[in-house]
Amino acid sequence: MDGSITGHRPRAAAPVGADGLAARRGEAVERAALPAARRPGTAGSESDTPAANALDGMPRQRTARAAAATPTALSAGTVANATAPVPSALSADPAAASGAPAPSAAPARARRPGSPAARAAQAVGRLLPTPFGTPFTFGYALVLTVTSYVAGHADPAVVRALHQASSTDVAHLVRYPVAVLFASALWIVGGILSPYAAGFLLVLTALERRIGGVRAAGVFLLGHVVATLATEVPVGLAVWAGHLPGSSLHRFDYGISFGVAASVGALAGLLSPWLRWPLLALFGSVLAEGLILLDDPMTNWGHLLALALGVATWPLVRRAARARAAAPTAAAA
Repeated sequence: MDGSITGHRPRAAAPVGADGLAARRGEAVERAALPAARRPGTAGSESDTPAANALDGMPRQRTARAAAATPTALSAGTVANATAPVPSALSADPAAASGAPAPSAAPARARRPGSPAARAAQAVGRLLPTPFGTPFTFGYALVLTVTSYVAGHADPAVVRALHQASSTDVAHLVRYPVAVLFASALWIVGGILSPYAAGFLLVLTALERRIGGVRAAGVFLLGHVVATLATEVPVGLAVWAGHLPGSSLHRFDYGISFGVAASVGALAGLLSPWLRWPLLALFGSVLAEGLILLDDPMTNWGHLLALALGVATWPLVRRAARARAAAPTAAAA
């Protein structure tokens, strides 16, 4: 006995071959890919004991940096979310915290307004009738253009016969009032270049844009029909009483002037005061001048009456204009 205590002598580690080393390396790689809570030899695991750490042949766990650098440590979910933004609770930008892309800091480029020439052309275009914007005025203007061409290029005897047949004199009003009232409004006294033709285009276009084609036609017909009857009925009574000769029953009376005068009076009620009163004063002075000259007293009185009829429609046309302006807003709501 050499004095040593004979007991269990620690056995030397068995030599490990190439296959054993490869197997141990594969186990180490698998353990490195596991979460920290499930890795053997880490805090919180069942094998995190001194005895387990003191086992021979147990490879040490890699550090976090080494594990992150290992290609096999990247899971499929990590690779898939590598490009996704990581929200931070300390971020002051709500869009960044929610993962939404941040809006561009560059302000939107303001749309440049049109050139002055384009705006002027657009303003002038609104003064003239269009087939879709003002269909009544546009269609009526085409008819008047055709009749004015006929009156300027047809045989004078034919033109006189047409005017006579369309005249709203007492004889025609007694026989066929509706047809003659309609036919008399198809002619312009003086042709397409007369002042009433320009007034028709500008006034009827502006009125129709504000109250619609049906109401604009109603205002025009109101002035045309009422003023015609108001001037022709006294002529018939005067002939019957003997104050006028019988030829007065067949005098020429046609044109659009009564309708235009009523439309001017109605349009004035839709304009601002600084446009309304100068328009009424200017147009009224022109009509009054003709009445003073006594060139055609009955027709001149009819013009003033038609203007007054247009002014009397202010409550109706203003209500119609408000309803027309509110229609797009109600449709959008």
